[in-house]
Amino acid sequence: MYPIEIVQPMKNDLTRVGFNELTTAAAVDHAIENSKGTMVMVVNSVCGCAAGNMRPGVKKSLEHTVVPNELFTVFAGFDTEATNQARKYFLPYPPSSPSIAVFHNGALVHFLERHHIEGATADMISDNLKAAYDEFCK
Repeated sequence: MYPIEIVQPMKNDLTRVGFNELTTAAAVDHAIENSKGTMVMVVNSVCGCAAGNMRPGVKKSLEHTVVPNELFTVFAGFDTEATNQARKYFLPYPPSSPSIAVFHNGALVHFLERHHIEGATADMISDNLKAAYDEFCK
């Protein structure tokens, strides 16, 4: 587990733009099971090679004309219980951090695994998410 001094700025990067931080399995269940419309769940991480572009890409995607009505995040390697629970909803995709899941009415409809994020620019990640928003945020 990482010290909070390292993790907190990375958490704040998403929470200050409207993401709700989930830290328990029960909170994850409640968020997904009670979701109405389109929701994004970001598995944040300290990985600089992937998460360093993931967070800016996710934030940029929210500047689109249509956006999800619910935004949530869990932090891999820190909020282990919440992350493990969120990953159950991502099946059949294997655990991946960072990753980005888009749900519509509680069903997983779009998923970016680490290998989609790693090496991608923030603009590429943003464009991918905007296309998903165009399809599912209706």
